[in-house]
Amino acid sequence: MSFNSKSLLRKFLIWRYKHISERQFIYILSILVGFLAGIGTVTLKNLTHYIRLLFELDFFNNYQNSLYFIFPIIGLVLVYIIKQLWLKKHIGHGISSTLYAISKLNGIIPRYNIFAALITAPLTVGFGGSVGLQGPAVSVGAALGSNAAQLFHMNQKTRMLLIGCAAAGAMASMFKAPIAAIIFAIEIFSLDIAFTSLVPLLLASVSAVVTSYFFLGTDVLLRFELTDKFQINDILFYALLAVVTGFASVYFSKVFFAITNFFKRFESRAKRLLIGAIAIGTILYFIPPLYGEGYGIMNNLLKGDHLSAIGIIPFDLDLSNIWIVIGLLLGISVFKAIAMTTTFGAGGVGGVFIPTLVMGSALGNAFAKIINNIGLDFQVSESNFTLIGMTGLMAGVLHAPLTAIFLIAEITGGYELFVPLMIVSAVSFAITKYYISHSIYTLKLAERGELMTHDKDQNVLMVLDVDKVIETNFITLNPEMKLREILKNAVAKSSRNHFPVVDEDQKFLGVIRLDDIRHIMFDSDLYDKVDAASLMHADAGIINYEEDSMQDIMTKFKTSGAWNLPVIKEGKYFGYISKSKLLTAYRQQLINFTK
Repeated sequence: MSFNSKSLLRKFLIWRYKHISERQFIYILSILVGFLAGIGTVTLKNLTHYIRLLFELDFFNNYQNSLYFIFPIIGLVLVYIIKQLWLKKHIGHGISSTLYAISKLNGIIPRYNIFAALITAPLTVGFGGSVGLQGPAVSVGAALGSNAAQLFHMNQKTRMLLIGCAAAGAMASMFKAPIAAIIFAIEIFSLDIAFTSLVPLLLASVSAVVTSYFFLGTDVLLRFELTDKFQINDILFYALLAVVTGFASVYFSKVFFAITNFFKRFESRAKRLLIGAIAIGTILYFIPPLYGEGYGIMNNLLKGDHLSAIGIIPFDLDLSNIWIVIGLLLGISVFKAIAMTTTFGAGGVGGVFIPTLVMGSALGNAFAKIINNIGLDFQVSESNFTLIGMTGLMAGVLHAPLTAIFLIAEITGGYELFVPLMIVSAVSFAITKYYISHSIYTLKLAERGELMTHDKDQNVLMVLDVDKVIETNFITLNPEMKLREILKNAVAKSSRNHFPVVDEDQKFLGVIRLDDIRHIMFDSDLYDKVDAASLMHADAGIINYEEDSMQDIMTKFKTSGAWNLPVIKEGKYFGYISKSKLLTAYRQQLINFTK
C-alpha cells in the first residue's frame, strides 16, 4: 500500500471512529463482504463456464469420448504448473482451510487465497475435474472478508464474524438461497447465534444474492419447481431412504479419507498428479456423467429426464430397460465419491458440497425408480425422492442437517416437503454421526484439537496461542552440577523456585525445586558432595509441544495438580507453562469472545 493510500485510510479510520459506531460499521462491512463474496462466486461460475465452452467447438465434436479422458488431465496439469511455478504455496480445501484460519490463525487469511482458488478451481472443474465450486467460493469470500477486516483494523471476533458473513454470501450467491446460507454459516462455522451476529449475516446474505441477480439475472443452478405434494402414504419409503442415505454418507466419507490417505503416501506432487490424473481420466472416460460438477445430472433427474442425465456412455446398453438405468444411476452414486477424491488427490482444487448433492440426487432417483418398478403397485414421486436424496447426503456427509433442510426447501420454492426433509436429515445425520464423529470438513481439525465448535469454553482454549504462555527464562542445570554451583549460578541468580535438569543434548531429565534443597542449602559440607542427579526428580507431567492441544494442557494441569509443567519440543526441553499464566490468558481471551 502506497504512502498516499495509507494516509487516506488513516484519515478515514479517524473519521469513522468519530462518526460511526462499531456496530454500525460492522453492518456496513457485512454488506461489503457479502457483495465481494457474491462477485467472487459469480467470477468463479463465469470462468468455469467459459472454459466449458471449449467442448461446444465443432472441432471437438468427433472426439467427445476421448476428451472425457484428456481434458481432466490437461486441467490438472495446468493447476500443477500454476501451483509449482507461480503460487508456490499450498491451496487447501476451501472450507477446511477457512475453519483452520478461524480456530488457529485468529481469522487472518493470507491475501493470496483470494486469487489462488479463483484461478485453479475453474481450471479443475472447467476441464472436467469431478469436484464443486462451493468450497472455492467460500475460500475466496473468506479471504476477502478477512482482509477487509484487517484493512479496517477490526478485532479478532469481528474478523471471524466477517468470515462467516463471507461464507453465507458465497452460499447465497451460488444457490440464490439466502436463508439456507445463514444457517450454513452458523452450522458449519459454529458462529454465535446472538442478534449482534445474526444481523450482519442477514445483510451479507442479501447483499450477495442481490449481486448474483444483478450479474446473472434469474438464472439458477438448480432449476426446479415443486409440483408433487407430500403424501403421508410415502412416509415409510422416506424413512427407508433416510437409512440408505445415512449409510451412503458413511460410504462417501470413508472413501474420501481412504483415497486421501492413499495419495498422502506419495511425497512427490508430480507422482500424485500422474497417478491421479490417469485415474480420473479413466473414470470419466467410462462414466461421462461424472465429468465436472454434475448440475446436468441433478437438473435432468428433477425434470424426469434420466436419459439426458446419464448422457452418452461408451457402452452399447439398452437404456429403455429401466433396471439398466437404475444400475447406471447407482453406479454414478458409487463412483462420484471416488472421482471427486481422486481429483483432489491429483492436486485439483474444488469443493465437496456439490458432489454430495449429485450423489444424493442419483441415489434418491434410483431409490424411487426401484419402488415404482418393483411390481408391487407402489407409485412415488421420483423428483421428490431425488430432492430428498440430496438432503440425506448433505445432512450426513457435511454433518449439516439444518442446512440440508432449508437449502432444498428454498430452491424448490416452498415447504411442501418439510416433513420428509426433517425425517431424512435427522436419520441420515444420526447414522453418519454414529460411525463418523465429524464431517469431511472437520475430522482432521478435530483430531488435532483445532476445530471451532459451539462450546465457548473449548473455543477459547483453542484460540489460545501456546507460545504466548510458555516461559523460557529458567536457568537449566546439568546432572553433574554440584550443590555449590547450583546455589551460586542458579538459585542466587534466579527469582524462580524450580530448575529443570537437562543433559548435553538438552533432553529433559527432571526438575529440582527450591524446597528440595532448602534443608541442605546452608550445609557447606555437602556443597561438593551432592550433585543435581541425586537431587532431581520427575515432574508431575510433561507437555508435548507438537502433540498437546490447549485442551490437553488444561487437562494435564487438572489431573496432575501441578502449578508448573515442562514443555518438550522436538524431544528437547523448551520451557515451562504455569497454571496461573494459562488461566490469566484464558480469562483475557474469554473477555475478547464475549465483549
